[in-house]
Amino acid sequence: MNESALPLSPRVAVILLAGGRGARAGFARPKQLELLGGRTVLAWSLDAFAAYPRISRGVLVGDGDVMAAAAPLPDGWISAEPGPERQQSVANALAMLADWEDGAIVLVHDAARPGVGPEVIDRLLDALGNADAAIPTLPVPDTLVEQAGGVAGDVAARDRLARVQTPQAFRLGALRRAHAGASGASATDDAQLVRQTGVAVATVAGDARLHKLTYAEDMAMLAGLLGTGTMMRTAVGMGYDVHRLVEGKPLWIGGIEIEHSHGLEGHSDADVALHALTDAILGALGDGDIGDHFPPGDPQWRGAASHRFLAFAGNRVAANGGRIGHLDLTIIAEEPRIGPHRVAIRERIAEILAIPVGRVSVKATTTERLGFTGRREGISAQAVATVQLPEN
Repeated sequence: MNESALPLSPRVAVILLAGGRGARAGFARPKQLELLGGRTVLAWSLDAFAAYPRISRGVLVGDGDVMAAAAPLPDGWISAEPGPERQQSVANALAMLADWEDGAIVLVHDAARPGVGPEVIDRLLDALGNADAAIPTLPVPDTLVEQAGGVAGDVAARDRLARVQTPQAFRLGALRRAHAGASGASATDDAQLVRQTGVAVATVAGDARLHKLTYAEDMAMLAGLLGTGTMMRTAVGMGYDVHRLVEGKPLWIGGIEIEHSHGLEGHSDADVALHALTDAILGALGDGDIGDHFPPGDPQWRGAASHRFLAFAGNRVAANGGRIGHLDLTIIAEEPRIGPHRVAIRERIAEILAIPVGRVSVKATTTERLGFTGRREGISAQAVATVQLPEN
């Protein structure tokens, strides 16, 4: 057979699913946009597929925030809207490959598995030389039991079980037919749908680095597996601020407006809570204080919303490859009462910094009518920030 008669290798596309919210992780933003080793979880997979030489088309499935974080997309990549369920997201991506032949190959991968590497992709593509579908799996090392009512039951035969990972590889026609016949059925992965059509699914060796980010504690495991978090140090910063109460101004505390007869006087909106937190975070970074970055004599900051200062400090942590571990804020005021607003303040701070609300503590106290706060002349706040930073 001469060389011109040899069959051409099939085209390879990848569908990268990044449309979920990841509520179980508890992050304030989608888990695929959390930082891991100085870049987003999404970027780990996107960069790996973009660098794989055989992939000529990529479809990123995600909302506007995901697309903004991924911009500009690598050459040959396009986007698709996410659906309410995983299956619809894949179907939307398949529609973007309508001009591709059934014999082409498509890889489907969850962006929450950032550890994808070329070795697993190689094994999957090799397996499709003799199959229409292939998935990576890992053995189950632990004893598995049935459980009901907090009582252990029968032991499962783990030698017949395996942990399924992504990416999963399919002949495009097989995956199209599986989704066309799914009739809205829900499936946690595409191999389940393909098997229901009678197609055998081959297995190849998976990779422990393909661990899925499901819960917040998985971040530490992924950092170790991917070699990004072995040399981290903990830094602590403190912040303190005070502002005078004056009549007729809006009162902003902790990023929310509180109904009160008096507000705080200052060059910006004078939010003592956010100012203290900003200084605490900057202190942990050894990066000066709020006045260094936002001088009170600069007219551009007159009346500025203090959430801009706090967001700036949070971005400085990210730029240094770090993460905010915990914030502890104490607001000192005789009035108004802070207690009824604590939940809203915690949630607003978490939203500004894009961290789980569980990492934010807000407390309030009085000075038992002593001093300027006791005389209702002003409000003060103090904060402690704990930040994890890479070693220099």
